[in-house]
This record gives sequence, structure tokens and C-alpha cells, in this order.
Amino acid sequence: MVFTSQIFLFYFLPLVLLAYYALPRRGRNVLLTLVSYVFYGWWNPWFVLLMFSSTVVDWYCGIAISKEGASEKARKRGVLISIVSNLSLLGFFKYFGFAQENLNRLLVLFGAEATGVLEVILPVGISFYSLQSMSYSIDLYRGDAKRAKNFGDFACYVAMFPQLVAGPIVRYHEIYKQLDDRPQRGQLFRQGVLCFMIGFAKKILLANTLGEIADLTFGAGSMPAEAAWFGVLAYSFQIYFDFSGYSDMAIGLGNMLGFQLPINFKSPYRADSITDFWRRWHVSLSSWLRDYLYIPLGGNRGGTVRTYINLMLTMLLGGLWHGAQWTFLVWGLFHGVALAAERAAGKRAYWSALPRPIRVFVTMILVLLSWVPFRATSLDQLGTYLSSLFVGCGDALAGEVLAGRVFQPYYLVIMTVGALVIWAGTATDKLVERALKHELLSLGIFALFLLSVVAMSLQAENPFLYFQF
Repeated sequence: MVFTSQIFLFYFLPLVLLAYYALPRRGRNVLLTLVSYVFYGWWNPWFVLLMFSSTVVDWYCGIAISKEGASEKARKRGVLISIVSNLSLLGFFKYFGFAQENLNRLLVLFGAEATGVLEVILPVGISFYSLQSMSYSIDLYRGDAKRAKNFGDFACYVAMFPQLVAGPIVRYHEIYKQLDDRPQRGQLFRQGVLCFMIGFAKKILLANTLGEIADLTFGAGSMPAEAAWFGVLAYSFQIYFDFSGYSDMAIGLGNMLGFQLPINFKSPYRADSITDFWRRWHVSLSSWLRDYLYIPLGGNRGGTVRTYINLMLTMLLGGLWHGAQWTFLVWGLFHGVALAAERAAGKRAYWSALPRPIRVFVTMILVLLSWVPFRATSLDQLGTYLSSLFVGCGDALAGEVLAGRVFQPYYLVIMTVGALVIWAGTATDKLVERALKHELLSLGIFALFLLSVVAMSLQAENPFLYFQF
């Protein structure tokens, strides 16, 4: 089930909200857990068993870690079991096939016979709920949070449907107090409705249309340089509106249920450096990688060289987290090198003296280049697309046909609207604040939502990009 579907909008969500507010507060977490399992099991009922098993393991690990009088050895054992079990699940379902394929390439290279590759179905959202569930044990071990009062509250935290399959990644210490007691204010509910409608419009009206341009160009092979740049710009807009739209909807749904979830995007394409970009893009993941990977590796405490190594390892693993492909490792390596280079240059480098618009423009070009390996499905496609960007190639007639398809007036209008929203628009949280004070703006957002619902009924089903991660 996805947020941008008729069954979610017209059946699942209204029924959940009616039942949720009809119950006394102490029963709402139980209901939320049950409907979250229904929501998650809609793709494949077997996925529910996997998530439930992971939840049970982490619950008992939490008990071992926080048990009064527990020795340091027992506490370490508990957090280690949690980390190993979560990473083992993630490793098997997400990377086992990738490892087999690369092993076969090595076998063939050395003249041996390739083995059969086991087909493993990737459970939706496993990358997100694994990190989220694992953070519970780590937070308990560090003393950053108290143990959940009961298994039901913890299961609710892991399975909560608004952010279950694509984030934002909510760490336990950020939400445990809300699981026990959260305000049910009409203002917060209205805020959530507005936030959801804005995210819905981002996905339907912008992301899905821009995705058509990206699909055309990335599927074309060689092409003229102008088409290649237009295509990667379209993809950069698509992934932003798709993922930030999902995050807006997740935050909005959380608000409707009384939760305040963390903001996941802070106008990332207005960043004036790659370092600044990672403070703004997918904030819940970048902060998770910083706090649970970069800092435990040593952060910047081991000297200059060690700091660069830690940055590179963090971004490489961050790239691999997104998917079992060499292209994601290239993407992670690109950002690791860029972050290390900016750190080496220092805050007083000539870069800081440049006018901010120039810094933003150059940063955006670097981000665009990084999206090429992220979108490419193979190293061969990556090489071909990069060649098209800088050299421009391919059959002239085919290039004209492609240009005619991607430079349509409708696509140009949508790209222009997307650019205005990104570089001149108001951030969703600020827009919601204004809409709460101005009824006319609220009506405008509602009208945009209605238009999006109509457009949704005319589009083919288009799941969120981050569902695949």
C-alpha cells in the first residue's frame, strides 16, 4: 500500500483515524501497531513476520541492556546481538545476491564454473526499520533513552506506518516520550493535514512528471549533451520532490496521530557546499550515519588522515546502504572525496570568499554529477551517460527524436515550476505555519491537493523511489 493510492486515501486512512480517536489513549498504540502491520503486509504478508522477528530480538536485547544490576559484559552482549541480528537480516536480503553475482564473475575470470544465484526478494523498507530498531538498543546502551514501558509501545515505534518504509528514520530517543504521552491538539492535526497535502502534490504533480524525463534520457544510451544535462536535472528534481514529498506526508500523518517527527529535508539544493548539502539532504540518515558510524569510527579525533578515512568509509557504507550495486559505491565514494576535500581546504579557503550564488551553482553541478551513478543501473550505463554529458554522442537523428520528446513545452513548464519551488519557494514547515494563519493559503493548498487527486487517477501507479532502498 502506498500513500498515493485510492485505497489508502479513501479507505485505509479515514478508517484508521476514526478508530484511533474513538479509542481511549491507552489503546491507541495497540491499534496503531496492528494497522501498521496491515499496511506493511499489503505488499507481502511474509514481510510482517520478518519485521516482527526483528522487533522481538531487539526488545529482549533492550531488556538485557537496561536490566538493573546488569554487568557491562552483559550489556555489551545485548547491544552486539542487536547490531549483528539487524545487519545480518539486512545483509542477507539486500546483499546476498550481489555477493553471489560478483563471486561468479571472479570464478569465470579464473576459469571456474559459475554457481547458481539464489533469488532473494528484498522486503520493502527493511533498510529503514533495521536502522531504526537498532538505534533503540544503541540508545539504551549509551543511556540516551529509557527502555520502552512494554513490548506494545516498542512494536509501535518500529512498525509505525507513516515512516515505516521510507523514513524519516526516527531514533528511539527522539520519540520515546511521545509513545507514552502525546498531546492530541486540533492545531497539530490541522498542521498534519496541510503537510500531507503539500507532500502529496509534490509527488503527483512534480515528481511523477519529472520522472518521465529522467526515464527517457537514462534509457536512451548515447545522446546530445543538452539532453543529458536536462535529463539529470530532471532526475535531481524528481528524487527531491519524490522523497521530500514522502517525508512531508509521513510527518503530516504523524501529526494527525499526535506525533511530531523530525524534518528530513532543509532546502538541500540551496546548499553552498557538499558539507552543507549533507546537513540538508535526508537529514535523518546523515545524522544517523554521523552518530552511529562516523563518530564510533573515531570521527575527527584520530588526526587528519584518520578523519579522511572515516569520512570515506562512512559515505561508502552510506552508498552501499542505498543498494547492492557498484554504482551506489561510486556515488558514496564521490561524496566521501568531496567531503574530505572540503575539510582539507578548511573554512578560510578561497571558496568561502566567493559570492554565495556562485557557491550554490557549483555545488549544484557537483550534486548533479553525483546523481548520475545513483540513477544508473550499471557501470556501463554510468560511463555512457557521463560521456554524453561532456562529449555528446549518438546518432544525430535519434538525438533529434529524443530532444523532441524531452523538450516538450509541458515538460519545460514543469521543470520551471520545479526550479521555482526549489530555489524561490518556501520550505514545507514554514508554508504550513503560514497556512495555519491564513485561510486563503490553506484553501489554495487544498485546491492543489484536489488537483493532485484527479491527476493521480489518471496516472499509472508510480511507487516512491526510496521504496527500492
